Amino acid sequence: MSCVLVTGANGFVGKALVSVLTGCGCMVRSVVRSATTGEAVALGNIGPSTDWSEVLAGVDCVVHTAARVHVMAETVADPLAAFREVNVAGTRRLAEQAAGAGVRRLVFISSVKVNGEQTAPGAPFLFSDTPAPEDAYGISKWEAEQALWQVAAQTGLEVVVVRPPLVYGPGAGGNFARLLGLVARGWPLPLGAVNNRRSLVALANLVDLLRVCIDHPAAAGRTFLVSDDDDLSTPELLRRLVAALGRPARLLPVPPGLLRLGGRLLGRRAELERLLGSLQLDIAYTRQILGWEPPVRVDDALRETVRSLP
Repeated sequence: MSCVLVTGANGFVGKALVSVLTGCGCMVRSVVRSATTGEAVALGNIGPSTDWSEVLAGVDCVVHTAARVHVMAETVADPLAAFREVNVAGTRRLAEQAAGAGVRRLVFISSVKVNGEQTAPGAPFLFSDTPAPEDAYGISKWEAEQALWQVAAQTGLEVVVVRPPLVYGPGAGGNFARLLGLVARGWPLPLGAVNNRRSLVALANLVDLLRVCIDHPAAAGRTFLVSDDDDLSTPELLRRLVAALGRPARLLPVPPGLLRLGGRLLGRRAELERLLGSLQLDIAYTRQILGWEPPVRVDDALRETVRSLP
């Protein structure tokens, strides 16, 4: 039986992946940053000098979910350098040591931010699009991908890259958690006139694709986009959330132009654009190569997310 090493095993995606793989009878080795209860191995902060050799012994595949993640309120003086330390140099170090230890495959969770921040109406991102990252996080993920392809070319390590959009599900944090909190409190939101389309991916769907990528013979050397394949406008998402909560929607039809003006004046332009702009992914290539379909419907995933609220 093959052994899969999961980095970031106590994180949002990592924890769910470990649970699914264990339930499938897979041998899983969990790596975390800080010591926790259970059998996870704590390796501290990931960087160019991390020693992975001990935890890589006997491992067939690595799923690398650990990363310095995108944050709205950055605190370091040089965010790009901080992202590169963990996401680029740390990932390259892991790949090099994995190849040296005889690991067959490394599955890397990147981000659709590698493609860019927005799409034009009716023009979703494709896996083959020229990368156009805009922020430090997206740049670091793109550079990490390039580092992995270099290691693969030099060593024969099989690399699989998965680029998700916003991931939601029980325990989700970040922008989705903030939006869910506003909806749960019943606050009226000025988003009723927004006409956009955004791709999301349920945690269960992302984890299922990662499971497939561990062993699928056609996955090696490829980049996959992933989503629920049910793109929603922001008002549609809010209506489905409040339906899952069993409450009426309270959406005010404020013109998006006024919202954008307010966002600029308040210094929240980028955050607001994630609610107003479009960001769509075309997962036809993922379907074609892997024969994969999202197993969980959006409404079911949203209900499961809402049920997890305290």
